[in-house]
Amino acid sequence: MTLPASIARRTFLARSGVSVGSMALASLLHGSAARGANHFMPSDMDLNVDGALGVLHHPPKAKRVIWLYMAGGMSHLDTFDEKPKLVEMHGQPMPESVTSGQQIAQLQGAKLTCFAPQHPFENYGESGQRISSIWPELGSRCADKICIVRSLHTEAINHDPAHTFMNTGSMISGRPSMGSWLWYGLGTETQSLPGFVVMVSTGRFGQKQPIAARQWHSGFLPSRYQGVEFRSVGDPVLYVRSPDGVTEPVQRDVVDAVQALNQLEEARVGDPEIATRISQYEMAFRMQTSVPDLMDVSDEPQSVLDLYGTQGGDGTFASNCLLARRLAERGVRFIQLYHRDWDHHGAIKDHIAGTAAEVDRGAAALLTDLEQRDMLKDTLVVFGSEFGRTPMAQGNGRDHHLAGFTMWFAGGGIRPGMSYGATDELGYHAAEDKVSVHDIHATLLHQLGVDHTRFTYKFQGLDSRLTGVEPARVVNEILV
Repeated sequence: MTLPASIARRTFLARSGVSVGSMALASLLHGSAARGANHFMPSDMDLNVDGALGVLHHPPKAKRVIWLYMAGGMSHLDTFDEKPKLVEMHGQPMPESVTSGQQIAQLQGAKLTCFAPQHPFENYGESGQRISSIWPELGSRCADKICIVRSLHTEAINHDPAHTFMNTGSMISGRPSMGSWLWYGLGTETQSLPGFVVMVSTGRFGQKQPIAARQWHSGFLPSRYQGVEFRSVGDPVLYVRSPDGVTEPVQRDVVDAVQALNQLEEARVGDPEIATRISQYEMAFRMQTSVPDLMDVSDEPQSVLDLYGTQGGDGTFASNCLLARRLAERGVRFIQLYHRDWDHHGAIKDHIAGTAAEVDRGAAALLTDLEQRDMLKDTLVVFGSEFGRTPMAQGNGRDHHLAGFTMWFAGGGIRPGMSYGATDELGYHAAEDKVSVHDIHATLLHQLGVDHTRFTYKFQGLDSRLTGVEPARVVNEILV
């Protein structure tokens, strides 16, 4: 049987008397069409199906990733990378031997003057990690849980391409994000929530870094694997609640009818995006129950709410951290929390302390909460920015910097209470045990049981992968 051209889904729904809200719900997660994707038949759309890999390459140490993304370029020099020499040379010219021939953003052609870290560093934990005093919660409660990598470098010096590179392994837009790769390859442990969820928060300090949905796009993978942004205040997904008078059985009938029409159309034209839509209609229906339950934190003990410093649903980074733990408990594979306030071209002393205060408690609470629930051991937590900040002054701030910066990692088989790698004495270049963005991706995949060289997707005749064609290594030194 074929679907007559004169009967379209829109016509059917209009004649069925279903409300606009129900229509919006049914198409809730429909993303933009991806081209060049493999053909998935409707029978493959069961949400119980394992990921495309089927069998992992080796036993995993982690089941999921929570990425705390400090958007805007967090200054490594004022947070996790202490440089006494930079303090000594504050106000003096930056040695030309360090900057000659280097790519510089807005300071190109300007007088380059050394700019000391704006806050003192202290020893924290039994491990004695040297961390800025602007992190009192992370320092005092989590120094022995985290591994600080101080030798990162990247390839992009402006925000948008640097975000794209950090998320997708390429500066060229249109590649799949890491969360999409993981959802595609590993599948998900939940039938009622997306396998890749994004939340964004903002505060009162610094320039607000624009964040675009292309940072969590599925690229050339089937669009069902695109990340889904949950709003931080109110209903996390629009139209997730049924309109007045529409009961669950009625909604079920509508979804079943639309699914049947989609299946007829898929059989007729063989478009993989129709198969994607079939799975997403079912997901949208299930989210009507799962999402309100996710957002209702009334079942959380007051001690947990006090730990995070939020009652939930207030749009703060801490609230999003609490929701990230709840998403992880429910089987979501990849959770990414953006905090947008790290673009500190000016007034960095006050602004970086203010931004850190907006993040510090939530991040520390998340690690503590995961550990108390015995989840940190198989949850890989990532904390960092798209790049760092210059050791040279830009007025009373810092410019973009790609040659050296810092990230930290915890849980999921990461060695705790240690530091790895180093920048030079002025914090300019990654100098010891250098780590690239591709190395980070390879390492995270490794902890999830995936060999990055064997995890590929055929696109335009090539076996494409997250780590690209350039050499990438698993940073075994930071692994248990």
